Amino acid sequence: MSALADTRTVTGTSLREFLHGLPGVDQVGAEARAGMLSSRSIKTTAKQWALDTAISMIDLTTLEGQDTPGKVRALCAKAKRPDPADPTAPQVAAVCVYPDLAHVAAAEVKGTGIHVASVATAFPSGRASLDIKLADTRYAIAAGADEVDIVIDRGAFLAGDYQLVYDEIAAIREICEGPPGQAGRAHLKVILETGELVTLDNVRRASWLAMLAGADFIKTSTGKVTPAATLPVTLVMLEAVRDFREAHGRQVGVKAAGGIRTAKDAIRYLVLVNETAGEDWLDPRWFRLGASSLLNDLLMQRTKLATGRYSGPDYFTLDLRETGPGPAASDPGYVPSNTGRCAGPRRLIRPFQATWPSRTSPGNRAVSRARAIEASSLASDAPRQ
Repeated sequence: MSALADTRTVTGTSLREFLHGLPGVDQVGAEARAGMLSSRSIKTTAKQWALDTAISMIDLTTLEGQDTPGKVRALCAKAKRPDPADPTAPQVAAVCVYPDLAHVAAAEVKGTGIHVASVATAFPSGRASLDIKLADTRYAIAAGADEVDIVIDRGAFLAGDYQLVYDEIAAIREICEGPPGQAGRAHLKVILETGELVTLDNVRRASWLAMLAGADFIKTSTGKVTPAATLPVTLVMLEAVRDFREAHGRQVGVKAAGGIRTAKDAIRYLVLVNETAGEDWLDPRWFRLGASSLLNDLLMQRTKLATGRYSGPDYFTLDLRETGPGPAASDPGYVPSNTGRCAGPRRLIRPFQATWPSRTSPGNRAVSRARAIEASSLASDAPRQ
């Protein structure tokens, strides 16, 4: 019996009546509580644990029109060994890519325990027929994705067509489960795109709707809409998964994605998880951070705790979303920057050239080797002049 059927049996209400019967969200109270929790300070050994935990929860992401196989291989190398100079740094939870590059990621992380997440269902708009959404999901799974991040039809949700949204999620859930008896099902992560849902009441309703339809995770955002993840929105979603487990006995994860760039941001989310949902969710199986630039800041803070000194970003492999000064596209070895948003400065990457400051320690030589491999992977995708 489905979760929705269970709800109807218990409450005797329709889906609409159930969702609109959920307690309203006190927006002022939610913002105040999120602000209060975000002001907490974590020091020494607790901070070390928090930094490592945050790294292990990252879905390292690249979702740009300029993505290439070389860029995905570089992303996977960083996912497996975030800090080449420090083998004790934990690997990330997953890499997240477009469906046509999932096979590249799957080959690169095979046997490491890192998951391959792929967006699907007409990401990021979610505006397509159900047949296309199902085909998109099948394609991602066949390419090697073991996690599928889908987007709900926000237009249907805001128009009050909850049954359509529920039916689509449930149909995609069946694809993720695969044929009966088949091992290795894909986990279903449902993106609510909270920046378009207008109110926290809608965030709560969308969270419950997705969970009732079978979501394994509920996710804040695509990262393509502003605002993306915020602490008050994530607070409401964490309350929803906590209450859902109490009502139905099934634990659902939460993924905060978009706009989380610093170690301080990540730690605020961990505090929010602990104080709202509880320690059971302080695990990569139940909480994720969708990010790209966040990882380097976590590594810098981690190095500061170990050495007492801050290291600049040059001591770590390239953040794939960073840009820097560089010459025109006609220059040999030129690789376009990956901003994907507006014209701006570009970076020149030449394989094995001393792009980064020269260092002589064994640890920094390891960094240099990793960067050379990364640059070589990226440059291999550049068009030949």
